[in-house]
Parts: sequence; C-alpha cells; structure tokens
Amino acid sequence: MRIGELAARTGASVRALRYYEEQALLVPDRSPSGQRRYPESAVGRVGLIRELYAAGLSSRAIVEMLPHAPDGRATATLLDRLAEERARLDARITELADSRARLDSVIDGATTNLRTGRSCRTGAG
Repeated sequence: MRIGELAARTGASVRALRYYEEQALLVPDRSPSGQRRYPESAVGRVGLIRELYAAGLSSRAIVEMLPHAPDGRATATLLDRLAEERARLDARITELADSRARLDSVIDGATTNLRTGRSCRTGAG
C-alpha cells in the first residue's frame, strides 16, 4: 500500500510516517519509480509505534523493541522490555515525588519566614 493509504488506515499523518522512516522505525519497500510501498503488516507496526510513543518511550527505545514485535504483535521479550520501561518510570516518579516533597518543605519554610519576618536561610546541598 502507498503512504497515503497507510496514513488513512492507521490515523498517522504522512509526515509522521516519514519521521518513523527517518528514525528507522518503519522501512518501506520502493517501487521502481521510487514510491514507498508498505506491506499489510505495516498497519500493526505503526499502531504499536504510536502506542509506544504515547507511553513516553523514545524512538531509540522503540527501535530496540520493534524486532520483538513482528507484525505489531507482542512477544515475551517485548513484554519483558516494556516491564523494564515501566520500572524505570516508577523509579523516576518516586524521584520526582521526593523532589516535590523537598520543594514543598522549602516553600513552607519560606512562607513561614515571610509571615514572621525572618530571613530565609538555605543550606548547601
């Protein structure tokens, strides 16, 4: 199928499909005249790419995962990789929550100092 048909069938823009090509996420065949031609399996692949991008994965991570999802179907290896990504996100969420708690503490201290007229001192850290 041509790029316009793939775009219509997947909901991805032609521009997005070309970007996926640039990132080595999608590799079309070429007709003798140079037109892109995609196999039927590209529909599932584009769907998976879009889902992984929506989940916050980088194109580099997606490129590494795609060999483990032939025709857009998950394998056990892909599921393991996705679980690793989720664990990485969980760790990052914990770090961000800790940072937010520390910032809340600084804000609370600064607010108290503002109300009492005390100077605000922060330690190096």
